[in-house]
Amino acid sequence: MTATPDTRMLETTEGQRLAQQDAERWREWGPYLSERQWGTVREDYSADGDAWAYFPHEHARSRAYRWGEDGLAGFSDKAQRWCLGLALWNERDAILKERLFGLDNAEGNHGEDVKELYFFVDGVPSHAYMRMLYKYPHAAFPYADLISENARRGLADAEYEILDTGVFEDNCYCDVSVEYAKHQPDDIFMRVTVHNRSDQPTRLQVLPQLWARNDWSWTFDAPKPQLMLDGEQVLARHPELPDRHLGARGEDGLEWLFCENETNYPRLDGQPAPGPFKDGINDYVVEGVHSAIRRDSGTKVAARFVVELAGMESKTLYLRFAPVDAPQVNARKLFEQRRQEADDFYAALQRGMADDDARNVQRQALAGLLWSKQLYYFDVNQWLDGDPAQPAPPPERLHIRNTHWRHLSNFDILSMPDTWEYPWYASWDQGFQAVAMALIDPAYAKQQLLLLVKDRFMHPNGQLPAYEWRFDDANPPVHAWASWRVYQQDKALNGVGDMDFLERIFHKLLLNFSWWVNRKDAEGRNLFQGGFLGLDNIALFDRSAALPPGYQLDQADGTAWVAAYALDLMRIGLELAKRNAVYVDIAVKFFEHFLYIAGAINRVDDSAEGLWDEQDLFFYDVLHRPDGQNEPVRLRSMVGLMPLFAVLVLEQREHEGLEGLRERLLGFMKHRPDLARLVSRWNEPGQGNRLLLALLRGERTKDLLRRMLDEQEFLSTFGVRSLSKAFAEQPLALKMNGNTLSASYQPGESDSRLYGGNSNWRGPLWMPVNYMLIESLREFHRYYADNFSVEYPTGSGYLASLEDVADSLSQRLTRLFLRDENGSRPSMVGYASLEADPASRDLVLFHEYFHGETGRGLGASHQTGWSALVALLLQPK
Repeated sequence: MTATPDTRMLETTEGQRLAQQDAERWREWGPYLSERQWGTVREDYSADGDAWAYFPHEHARSRAYRWGEDGLAGFSDKAQRWCLGLALWNERDAILKERLFGLDNAEGNHGEDVKELYFFVDGVPSHAYMRMLYKYPHAAFPYADLISENARRGLADAEYEILDTGVFEDNCYCDVSVEYAKHQPDDIFMRVTVHNRSDQPTRLQVLPQLWARNDWSWTFDAPKPQLMLDGEQVLARHPELPDRHLGARGEDGLEWLFCENETNYPRLDGQPAPGPFKDGINDYVVEGVHSAIRRDSGTKVAARFVVELAGMESKTLYLRFAPVDAPQVNARKLFEQRRQEADDFYAALQRGMADDDARNVQRQALAGLLWSKQLYYFDVNQWLDGDPAQPAPPPERLHIRNTHWRHLSNFDILSMPDTWEYPWYASWDQGFQAVAMALIDPAYAKQQLLLLVKDRFMHPNGQLPAYEWRFDDANPPVHAWASWRVYQQDKALNGVGDMDFLERIFHKLLLNFSWWVNRKDAEGRNLFQGGFLGLDNIALFDRSAALPPGYQLDQADGTAWVAAYALDLMRIGLELAKRNAVYVDIAVKFFEHFLYIAGAINRVDDSAEGLWDEQDLFFYDVLHRPDGQNEPVRLRSMVGLMPLFAVLVLEQREHEGLEGLRERLLGFMKHRPDLARLVSRWNEPGQGNRLLLALLRGERTKDLLRRMLDEQEFLSTFGVRSLSKAFAEQPLALKMNGNTLSASYQPGESDSRLYGGNSNWRGPLWMPVNYMLIESLREFHRYYADNFSVEYPTGSGYLASLEDVADSLSQRLTRLFLRDENGSRPSMVGYASLEADPASRDLVLFHEYFHGETGRGLGASHQTGWSALVALLLQPK
């Protein structure tokens, strides 16, 4: 069972906010800026589709964005009409620190990678209170060193990180804490606290900024917002919003600096244009160019504070952005109140959680989810054709990507996998994010799931968009699973299930399921393809690329995902049938479809080869060669464990009142007893008259778990590896079309550039699939209870129930983030200096994946998109 929220959250101030009719008003303002808008597909108008080269970091301060905004500690309204953010200058850098720096895909020796130290520390779903922390060195930021050293390193080398450069040695840096608190839904306070961590004095320029997203440079005669000095404040006038005031105060005096959020064409293209430009504040502060700014008006403004700090000293400044008629408010007391409300909210959620460290990890995981919301604006039709007021894009780009997705028009708040490394949604990440988010905000989780099935997202043929680099790729179909889990969590919190939500999404998922059946089962044999399916380099070759003529690949993971999809839709259909009996027929149809898939993957008859290998007792992809030979690709990976995901226990007490259900099931059993005998076990009642549907029967389940729970194969100290460790000494080789392909166990970073090289599925631990394995084991146990046991670990002589195994795997995964007996967090081993610092040791990052042996965090460092699932594992059952 998925962890559920504690109903006592509803009694807190934050819980009541979320339950009120004006809950959406509280969500109107939030952390909706990206950490990186440059280098995205949306901003790419090149002829060759190289988004990184077309819009590099070097251009970001000077070029206006077309489709969104980014910023350090950013906050905005849902449409990014007004954006708040922070700029810093240590008086040594060549540019203002306005946004996070990182390497693009070609610069990093393992692909793109942010090279900063920042942490999402706290937040609540209404965004009435949010807090993040940025660490800024006293010394010049080592931009050139990070670029050159990572360029020198190869795939076999460790990445060169910001801590490796030495700029944080001797604590020569400032902790910059940024907090937001709302007095009212549209009355925003920003508090910036700068703490000098060194015993030496330093000076830091702190520039909170407000600007309008540029929506006027793309069409003719578009109205333009205005920021104007109005006494000691700034008047913000937008054609779509009431007037607002921006005020600022601190211990030191301030200076208002204005420019326009418009492209600096003289700098970038050598073309004449009137300023001041987007980089005007930067040029004035850093280079002293007085003509780069105005003193009275613009579309971008900064409140410039020059902060002198003695050793270990802290100073605080405040910014307020509110309606012009807003009453006076004691800002310090407001922040104390909102922070206490956040404490109360999480105290209610964590009432049964005794360990302070676990509470801290869970709260930061959820904070990361909340900070990872972003306005995602992308109209593919407009993007392909270009804008009326801009030069026509090169025609070559019409043949590069997303040409067949002209219907896609997104202008929505969406959760990002990682707002720097992956500042775009991905359909399967979205499912995991929603399940984790439902622990604290089921309403937002439901809205996220519904978005992807809207006509503005879903293709007319029923496909869900994968991700902006290639919308027509296929991510695993987890949407039905996520919808059911969110429905359960919402029901547990509010006492009643949202059947309207379930029914709305069910109808759209019927279209998506049909797309899978029609597009990914090439010959109608109930064995599915699918491509890379989110697993990047897990295979010997790129499974999304066209195979040589005459070859075809049947995928164990693709087949397992569609089987699980059928079961999830069956489960939803049976729930909907409780108020409308017509859904019984649809539910039974998915029951039948599941059994046909189960029969195919297990080779019930000679009409299909099957994907179970009796020699190795494992599921493999099967390669069909031009000469008619079929060969299992004997790479023992997570792909072969995924058939465990397709499991469902039917409770007779829940469904016995559904008219016609029993008769339809019995009829199918008589018609196809071969399928019923192989996988359903529905004629063998379990504990409490439960019926089991799964791709594996008891002995085959044990065979597969014997591999999975073997420490010499999949079982790691911290979870289940993505590739068997057996391939460390004996890599697998396969000949195809005259080429020899090979793969070996690599517990850390990838040694291949397949799929960009910035992630690795050939050994490391991945949170989402481990979470699915744990959930599947719990579902099996719900049927078998303690009557079914396996050796755990394999070869140990100890027998454990499947629930005990699930509990143990959950503990192994949470161990990644919790302090061990030495006071260290395995996932944070790459941040030893922070771990040793009492002021930083409670800070936690949530990486994309983890080293298969040490647990070290790897890949994207703020992947609370799905690594936030640890919050559910930590939640008491």
